[in-house]
Formats: sequence, structure tokens, C-alpha cells
Amino acid sequence: MAGPAPRRQSVGVNVGGVMVGGGAPVVVQSMTNTDTADIDATVRQVMQLARAGSEIVRITVDRDESAAAVPHIRDRLASMGYDVPLVGDFHYIGHKLLTEHPACAEALAKYRINPGNVGFKAKRDTQFATLIELALRYDKPVRIGVNWGSLDEELLTRLMDENAASAEPISAAAVQREAIIQSALLSAQRAEEIGLGRDHIILSTKVSDVQHLIAVYQELAARCDYALHLGLTEAGMGSKGIVASSAAMGILLQQGIGDTIRVSLTPEPGGDRTTEVKVAQELLQTMGFRQFLPVVAACPGCGRTTSTTFQTLAKEIQDHLNVSMPEWRERYPGVETLTVAVMGCIVNGPGESKHANIGISLPGTGETPAAPVFVDGQKVATLRGADVADQFKTMVADYIEKKFGAGRQHAAE
Repeated sequence: MAGPAPRRQSVGVNVGGVMVGGGAPVVVQSMTNTDTADIDATVRQVMQLARAGSEIVRITVDRDESAAAVPHIRDRLASMGYDVPLVGDFHYIGHKLLTEHPACAEALAKYRINPGNVGFKAKRDTQFATLIELALRYDKPVRIGVNWGSLDEELLTRLMDENAASAEPISAAAVQREAIIQSALLSAQRAEEIGLGRDHIILSTKVSDVQHLIAVYQELAARCDYALHLGLTEAGMGSKGIVASSAAMGILLQQGIGDTIRVSLTPEPGGDRTTEVKVAQELLQTMGFRQFLPVVAACPGCGRTTSTTFQTLAKEIQDHLNVSMPEWRERYPGVETLTVAVMGCIVNGPGESKHANIGISLPGTGETPAAPVFVDGQKVATLRGADVADQFKTMVADYIEKKFGAGRQHAAE
């Protein structure tokens, strides 16, 4: 039977109660784009991301006001029932902010540091050590996140010089990939020397080119057993960002590489930040790694389906399921495994409907104006009339209640 390669064995890391690596399911995470000092806006967006299914949320901590806001954000979320782990994203002055704001250091579930800008020249080692010592003091895991847009220039220059002097030099791109990998591994080694355990370290090596990302993570995975965070940085906007992220991470996930992922989409002006969460979930679900939402199968349409009824119904069903899932996860355990088929003609309609938990085959052009409905492979009704869509939505709701809700409990009694 076809399937993904066995998951790469990695050391598990507990991030605020969410296990990353160690055989745990691949974790979805996201990042706010609010000013963290704006407590109300940040709390609101973290809630939106968490409701969409983000299991870890990263927030920027770039100045004193942001650091001071973090414990209030954590407490406000907790008071409303949101316990999603918050990760602090630190650049340049993380050592200073965590030292001067102990409440922030305590409130965060993880620290993310970039070895390319944790400090420069003589200060780099000292400031990196301070960050790791703070992680030890507060018992927090650390993501060492290398980004090729802010790579350690001294390391890159040294490797470029060594390559130029080599009898068999490799390409500049290959040297850059090696610099990214070495930056992560050397930083992790230094963190361990200071005392941070492997079960407190997550690595990421992000680039914005699909083929480079695949190559970097394949090599990194072969050289360590740290938990790995996957992400194509600066993936882009809209379909470009979705396709690029899915292509890169899909290949790596299929090879068993990756313990947590983020789809870094540039939102449209005023766009919904939760889109990146939904795409990450759909990627994992489509590949069979996780199950987050009920699946709605719908035909693409052709000359046999000049009516748009099936398109409208498919969208209404999908939107209803998406909106309802935050409540349904509690009310209907297992509802994420539901499959619904909304088909547009007789060619594939009945067959696809039989494969779904519940499916409808709407009439195509020139077909009899009747819509058979199938439940768990058996035809149970034929719907007719102008309100076929409403009739089917009622049947879907009844099926969910019977299979996943109180109806199931009563049947078991």
C-alpha cells in the first residue's frame, strides 16, 4: 500500500503542553502580525488563530513595550479559555528583553532565536549564552531558527573562502546551504554545552526557494535527531505562496521529515491571517498525516453540469463545516473524520457519493430532476424540488448528530 516514508526519529520537545517531535503528530503553528504591545489586537488575533486550529502561536517581542505586554496577553487568553502556547520571536536584543522582563520570560512557552543576529563579533557568544541560560532558568525550549536572509556572514565568508581554495570547489549555492546547516548545528551544539538538553531544542533552516529548502532539510535531517520546524520563508501571497509551501513541505513530509510546520503566507491587504493555518491543516490532511476537518468532495464541473446548484451547495456545506468546527470539536468527537460528497451529474455522482459518509448526486444537464442521497454506501432517499439543497443540509446535520452526537450515545445505551 502506498504511503509516506516512516517518520524520522527525533527527540520530543514539550512546548507549553504541545509535544513536538518524538513521534507526535506534526504540529501546526502560525504567527501574529499585530504589534505585540497592542494587547487587545494581539489577544484578538491569537484567539482567531487558535480557533482556526493553530496549536502554537508565535508573537514578535522586539522592544520593552512588547515584552511588558506578553504576560498580560497570556493571562487575558487564559481567562477566556485559550491555553495555546505562545512563542517569543527574538532578534538582536532578545537577551536584554528576557533579562529585564522576567514576567515575559516566564509567560512564554518557547523562545525563538536567530543565530544570524543574536549578536555580532565579540558579543555574539556572550549574548547567545545569555539567551540559553535564561531558557535554562525558566525551563523553556528554544527554536534555533536560521534564515538565509539573515545568515551569519562570518560563517558564510569562511566557508566561501575554504571552498575557493578547495581542489574541487562546489557551487556557491551549495556553500550557502552548508552555511545554513552549520549555523543551526553549531548553535545547537553550543546550547548543549551550556546545559540545554536536546529535548529543549528545535531547529529550523528556512529559505524562500523550494529546491533549496528541500535540499537543506534533507541534509539537516540526515545529520541530527533534533526536532525540526518546517517552513518556506517569504513564500509569497495567494496561490503562489500556497503552491510553493505545499510543494516544498509536501515532499519533505512525504520523506518523513518535519515535526511542526508553518505556512508563511503574505496576507492580502486586510486579509484573513488564519488562511495560513487552514492551508497547513489542508496540506497535512490531504497527505493523510492529520485529520482536522470533514472532507467535502465535489466535482470540478464540465459541460454536463451547466447548473451551478452543486457548486453553491458544495460551498455552503464547506463553509458551514469550517465555521462550525470550533464548537463541533467539543460537541461531536470524531466529526473531523466525516466525508461529504456533492456531485454534479450521473457519471461519477453515485459512485463518489457511495464512498462518502453522506453524498448527493445532483442532476446534470438533461438528466431527470432528481437527486439520490447515499448514506454509508446505501441509497436512502431521492430529493426533488427547488429546495433540494436545504433538504440535503438538513440530512447532513441529522447524520452528524446521529453518528457523532447524542444520537450515537443513545444508540450505545
